[in-house]
Amino acid sequence: MSLGTPSVFAENSQGKDSLVALGDSVPFGYNLSEYNNHPAKNAYPYLISDEADLRVRNLGVPGWQTSDLLAAIKTNKKYQQAILHADYVTITIGGNDFLEILRTANAESGGNPQLFQQLIQQKLFTSQAFGNLTASIEEIRKLTDSPIVLYNAYNPFQLNNPLHHISNLFLPQVNAAFTGIAYSYSDVRVADAYRAFSNNQANYVIPQDIHPTIAGQEELAKIGLRALQFDYITR
Repeated sequence: MSLGTPSVFAENSQGKDSLVALGDSVPFGYNLSEYNNHPAKNAYPYLISDEADLRVRNLGVPGWQTSDLLAAIKTNKKYQQAILHADYVTITIGGNDFLEILRTANAESGGNPQLFQQLIQQKLFTSQAFGNLTASIEEIRKLTDSPIVLYNAYNPFQLNNPLHHISNLFLPQVNAAFTGIAYSYSDVRVADAYRAFSNNQANYVIPQDIHPTIAGQEELAKIGLRALQFDYITR
């Protein structure tokens, strides 16, 4: 069933406040269900909605980068209408932009570790991700003045993966830029996924994967609820 199919009914069916979750495979809950053909009900937007008694519209799309989200907000009426009627908005985007930088830098480095890091830095400096994110928030603010929670990027690699150390070298820089963007706008709050996950990937990231486990999604819900200033009830 299309994500957009029940939208008309969803907007009018209940008197609850609405949470609109925008982003990539993380809010979608990728690899938490068997088929990945619809958002997983144990993904963090639904956990937030359960605790805060909200109606949720999960518009996360696996594989999306910041450019995809910006294009959807600017041109897709489903996204625009959802945001227009949102009481709260969450954004989780940018992880795939960073992973693409890692992949291309690794391919271009030819196995040279020093060159690999230099290429990552260069590609981060010229990345359009930060401009895309800024423009996305700008577009959202044209549609609603509701609170926005921007999740920063957690380290998706297990501790025994060499990319874990590499990511920890650069993700603080990425996340500092995300924080700067958030603080440039009224009522945009940061949920610090990087700090929440820290080096606990064994519990929070699916083995041989980059996506959050159920425990990881619960942690994302906790920090999202704090950012939204809801009290979190421990399950």
